[in-house]
Amino acid sequence: MVVTGIRKSLETTQNLKRMATGLVDGIVAEDIGKFPDTNLAESMQRIAGVSIDRNMSGEGSQVTVRGVGPQFNMVLLNGRQMPTSNGAGRAFDFANLSSDSVSALEVYKTARASSPTGGIGATINVKTARPLDVRERIASIGIKANYDESIGRLPSEIAGSKVTPEISGIYSDSFADRKIGIAISGSYSKRNSGSNNAFTGNGWQTEPITTGTTGTAYAGVPASNLANFPTSGYVTHTNDVRYRVTDLERERWNGQAVLQFAPTKDLKFTLDHTLAINATKQNAVENSSWFGPSFSGPLNGQPPTTFAATSQVYDPIIQTATWDGTHDYAMYVAQQAVKTKLNSTGFNAAWKVSEKLNFDFDAHHSTSRTNPDSPYGDTNVIDLALFNQGNTTMYYDQKFPVMSSPGLKYDPTKTTVTGSQFTNNISYQDVDQVQASGTYKLSAEDKLLAGLGFTKLKNRSAGSNNFHGDWGGIGPQGSFKDMNVAQYSIASFYGRIPGSSDPRQFPTFFVPNFDQLRAQAVKNAQLYRPTSLSGTGGLTAAEADAYFKPYTDFTNGNDWRTTEKSTSVYGQWDHAFDTQIPMNLSVGLRYEQTKITSSSQVTSYNGTTWYAENEVRLDGATTTFGTKDGKYSYVLPSIDWDADLTDKLKVRASFGENIGRPNFGDMLGGVSLNANSGRYNIHGAGSTGDPALKPLKSKNFDFSAEYYYAKSSYVAAGAFYKKVTDFTSTKTVQQTFAGLNQPASGTYYDAARASGIPADSPKLLRNYIFQHYNGQPGVTVTDASDPTFLKGNIAGTIPGAQPLIFDITTPSNAGGDNIKGLEFNFQHMFNNSGFGVSGNYTLVRTGLKYRNDAASTDVQSPLPGVSDSANLVGFFENDQWSIRAAYNWRDSFLLGNDNGNNPRYTEAYGQLDASIGYKIGKNLTLQADLLNLNDGYIRTHGRSKNEIISAIQTGRRYLVGARYRF
Repeated sequence: MVVTGIRKSLETTQNLKRMATGLVDGIVAEDIGKFPDTNLAESMQRIAGVSIDRNMSGEGSQVTVRGVGPQFNMVLLNGRQMPTSNGAGRAFDFANLSSDSVSALEVYKTARASSPTGGIGATINVKTARPLDVRERIASIGIKANYDESIGRLPSEIAGSKVTPEISGIYSDSFADRKIGIAISGSYSKRNSGSNNAFTGNGWQTEPITTGTTGTAYAGVPASNLANFPTSGYVTHTNDVRYRVTDLERERWNGQAVLQFAPTKDLKFTLDHTLAINATKQNAVENSSWFGPSFSGPLNGQPPTTFAATSQVYDPIIQTATWDGTHDYAMYVAQQAVKTKLNSTGFNAAWKVSEKLNFDFDAHHSTSRTNPDSPYGDTNVIDLALFNQGNTTMYYDQKFPVMSSPGLKYDPTKTTVTGSQFTNNISYQDVDQVQASGTYKLSAEDKLLAGLGFTKLKNRSAGSNNFHGDWGGIGPQGSFKDMNVAQYSIASFYGRIPGSSDPRQFPTFFVPNFDQLRAQAVKNAQLYRPTSLSGTGGLTAAEADAYFKPYTDFTNGNDWRTTEKSTSVYGQWDHAFDTQIPMNLSVGLRYEQTKITSSSQVTSYNGTTWYAENEVRLDGATTTFGTKDGKYSYVLPSIDWDADLTDKLKVRASFGENIGRPNFGDMLGGVSLNANSGRYNIHGAGSTGDPALKPLKSKNFDFSAEYYYAKSSYVAAGAFYKKVTDFTSTKTVQQTFAGLNQPASGTYYDAARASGIPADSPKLLRNYIFQHYNGQPGVTVTDASDPTFLKGNIAGTIPGAQPLIFDITTPSNAGGDNIKGLEFNFQHMFNNSGFGVSGNYTLVRTGLKYRNDAASTDVQSPLPGVSDSANLVGFFENDQWSIRAAYNWRDSFLLGNDNGNNPRYTEAYGQLDASIGYKIGKNLTLQADLLNLNDGYIRTHGRSKNEIISAIQTGRRYLVGARYRF
């Protein structure tokens, strides 16, 4: 019997697991082709212990293995370390690679001396087709049409096409009596999708409450404004709510060319080049309300801010803000466009010197570049404000953040453009690697392996930000009255999220036009911009146009450059015990030395200005550049043992040590201040790093048993334990800087407060200062057309101003803890019926948790990504039909930090996918893939589920196509 299709792929994967040294799981080409997966990350989620992080479009982009996050998993392409240009991180983005042209994925869960370091979760090897490894010609082409339901949940003004194409092809053959092999493969796919997000942009702040003290955010707030307020413990609040709808467009090109030459059967040369281009564009519209910290009392039927106790903190289930009907409600339009290009050129020589001795030499140069893909930079935002919002109440008793604002309506005479932002960011990474290895067979039972490797990695992340916080408006209200602003129902965009149709919810979503806004904003800047770049009192046409474009250089922004050089040498002894119970033992030792040079350009400032109701900016930017060095070396042992207790039962035990290198963003020198983080009555923000940080070190223990009870069927169970030390923790230090004062303090501010104006009324406080102190040192009125809403600047040089406090986050090596868990796998074929089922469940626990009962400034050492996960797959296949359904589930987990040192948890999520294939004759196969059939949504929260951070809704997706094999 010749086994093909899904069953053949599962048998191959099973043999990989059964025959490997150490614990290895995988998935082979037929399996990848049969799964309805968009990219390799989604293919890997079917493997036990592997979970994926999904991006805005719902696609898998990064992987977590056994609770260890993406930055601590090493990704290889044909055994070579791959670059990833995602800024300050190390996590490889699998969204750049399609599943086409990949022959296999191997996930090594135990440490091996021969594997490059850096993967304390796993080392993931992506293998591509090699023509001399296949004994037949392969030539095929496939096409698909992708239909995305989520586009129908977007405003027509930004919605892309619901139907987009995919095409892929491969040609592989050998010539000259199998001495020459050529393989060429390529794929192109385009996808438009919708992502609708209800979220808070500034996170949740947490502070301790002690008896008799309410905390800084609640100082001066009358007790009648706060219901069920705690007398001790911790209390939270947020500052804004945002509703965003986004059209995402992804175009992905993948290609690989391989040339092989084998002059003899014992010598083979391989030259290959891999290209991956991933271009993404976003068109987004956001409506938002800034209301904090504002804790107004009950007025005109409004309830007070009401707190509810969770197990760790008190959260505002109701948060109120009382305004006079002139507050700004923001409607921003945004675009984002970036292109990532991966190029990898490699050479390999494999020489079988004799029956006992083999040599292998491998070298590659690989680059990844992420650049802006728009004349307006990688990201741009223009904010249109509606200045007629009155009393507003937020309700956090639903999955959806409900905003009630009864007096709010669209009035074109109350609109003007306020803030804008145009960023120009780049991210580059290069990897040059040379590896040499040899294998010598001492006997039939003994084998020695040795190797030497050199790796040079260069990472650069640079950017500029043309930011203007004109929150009082550029020009008078009504100057944008001729703009097209469409109106939609909010509930129509979020129908899958419970609470989106709550009757308390403000029902309307406003959609402005980006091109119209920018054109009018340029005109307004020429007429009304109070401070001219040329010093003449009004911007020229060129200056106004540049005002709404990104800077083209990085001399005034951050420029972070890190070079990492590693040298490694390893040796390994493999021994097979020819005893009554066959056993195998592998003992290895790896030495790794790394030197780091980190150069950082950061921006310094010499002044502050309170320039709008809630906004404080940093002024006088100058740049400085400095370099710091670091180095470390490790000796890393590994031991793998297995025994065949019977011809069906196999047991394993492994021990190994590995390291996980710090993120590049954690190794930066200098203090980087966020120029736009300053707020009225809120601290500024910044960060710093340390190139002398040690990597995480993990001691790993694995035990497993596998029972192969029938052909293509087995059950397996395993336990793992990781002892992690030198974990990188984040602490927040409060720091002040010479010349940077809080303008909302000092003599003038104290006089305004003494007049009876409450602390949560910055607009009235500013008006008082302008009315009484205009012309005094540090106070300048720039627009007096409305006496009730004077506009201008209050500098940090005013008398008595106190230093502005900055929350500076900084990494450091902390202690450690453990990660432990259990894995269960099964695979069963129902004889020759064509039916089969497989599944797995992984349970993970760790002491590296975020402490929710702590303030935002407390030191934390959590491990993101730790969660349970499960997969269940059922399939049927015969000569014509191939049908498969797969359900993937991941329990809740810590995604990371949100706005400084606050937690962000992703709630449990499950997705049902299916595929149907029908074969016509020998060469033509029709295929239908059905994704996210349960139409799930992804929700994240803070310390408790009341603290919603985001709720993202996408939609179902259907792909229909055909593949023809020549």
